[in-house]
Amino acid sequence: MLLLLLFAGSGTGAQAQQTLTPEARADIDSAIDVSFLTCGPGNEVYSLYGHTAIRLTDRSRGMDVAVNYGIFSFSKPFFVLRFIFGLTDYEMGIIPYPVFCREYEDEGRWVCEQHLALTAEEKMTIAAAIADNYRPEHRVYRYNYFYDNCTTRARDMIVNHLTGGGVVYPSDGGDAALSAPHTYRELVHAHCAGRPWTRFGNDMLLGVGADLKTTGEERQFLPVVMMRDMDGARVDGRRLVDYTAQPVPEGRQPESQSGMPTPRTCALLLLMAVLVVTAAEIFAKKDLRWFDALLMTLCGMAGIVLFLMLFSQHPTVRVNLQLLLLNPLPLFFIRAMLKRRRHWQYALWTVLICLFFVGAVWQTYAEGMLIVASSLLVRNVKRLCTADSAALKH
Repeated sequence: MLLLLLFAGSGTGAQAQQTLTPEARADIDSAIDVSFLTCGPGNEVYSLYGHTAIRLTDRSRGMDVAVNYGIFSFSKPFFVLRFIFGLTDYEMGIIPYPVFCREYEDEGRWVCEQHLALTAEEKMTIAAAIADNYRPEHRVYRYNYFYDNCTTRARDMIVNHLTGGGVVYPSDGGDAALSAPHTYRELVHAHCAGRPWTRFGNDMLLGVGADLKTTGEERQFLPVVMMRDMDGARVDGRRLVDYTAQPVPEGRQPESQSGMPTPRTCALLLLMAVLVVTAAEIFAKKDLRWFDALLMTLCGMAGIVLFLMLFSQHPTVRVNLQLLLLNPLPLFFIRAMLKRRRHWQYALWTVLICLFFVGAVWQTYAEGMLIVASSLLVRNVKRLCTADSAALKH
C-alpha cells in the first residue's frame, strides 16, 4: 500500500502543474479525497493535547491511509533529555486508515474527520507532496512543541499546496472563548484541567517566552484550535471544509489527579514546617542547621535542572525567572553554613529571592512557587539575624 502511494506520487507533481482535461479532473475528483483528522486527548502526558493527521484516499488504487507526523520512540538513547533540550527528532509515518482509527478507539480517544473541498489540481499536488515527504531523507524532522509539531506539519502540508490565494481563518477560531489574546502558557493550561502536577511541571520549565501573547496562527500548534480554525477557513472565497464526520466517537475522559495533594497544598505544608522550625529555634535557642542544609540541597538540585534549560533549543524555556529562586548556588553554600563560616551567601540568596518576587510581573510562576519563595525568605532572614546577633556578642 505504501509503495502504491509512492508510485502514485512520482508523476503527480508534473501532472498537477498541467491543465487537466475535464475528464481527468472528474476522474481525480471521484477517486481521490483528502481529509484533516483531529484526535482527542489521552492519559499520557504527551497525548494530553490531542493529535492531528491527514487522511488520503485513492479509490482507484484501493488506498486509504492516515499520514501521521507524530512518530517517535522512547527507546532512543536519552529520549527524555533530548526532548527537554529540544533535540528530539520526530518522523512522518503512514498506516492504513482503519488501523489508525482502531488504535484511537482502543485508547478511548475520539477522532474527527474534516473532509476538504479541494480542486483536482490541489489533490494531485498534495498527494505528490506527501509522497515526496515520505522519502527516507525527508520524513524526519526536528520537533518543537509550539512551532513545529504534528499539527503544524499537517496544516502546512495542506495550506502550502493550495492554488490561488492564501487561507483566511476566522478571527476567533470559530469559538468565542478564543477571541481574547492567549499566551502559550494559558493555552497549555486549558489542556491540563484536573492534572495540577502536569501543569506544575510545564510551568516549572516554561519561561518568560511562554507568557507572550500569541497570534491566531501561532495557537494552531494545538490540534483542537487547528480543527476549529480549519472549520471556518476559506480559500478564494470557498470553504476549505465541506463536511465533518466523527469516525470514532468520544470515549473515556483523560484521568485526573484529583486524589493527589496539589502543588499549592505541598507549598503551604512547607511554609508551615518552616514557621514551626523557625519558632522552635527561637524559643529553644537552638540552631537546626540540618533543616537549612536539606532545603539548600533540594533547591540546588532543582536549580541544576533549570540552569541546564538555558541551553535548550526551545525558545520559550531559555529565560526562566524561577532560576532566581531555584539555582545551583545553594549547593556551594552548604559546607560553609554547616561549619558556621561566612554568612554573605544568605544576603546574596535573599536578594535573588526578592528579585524573584519582582519577576512575577513578567512571568507566571508554577503553582505554589511564591509560597516556596516566602518559606526560603523566612529561613534566610532568620540566618541573617542569627549572624548579626552572633557578631554583636563578639
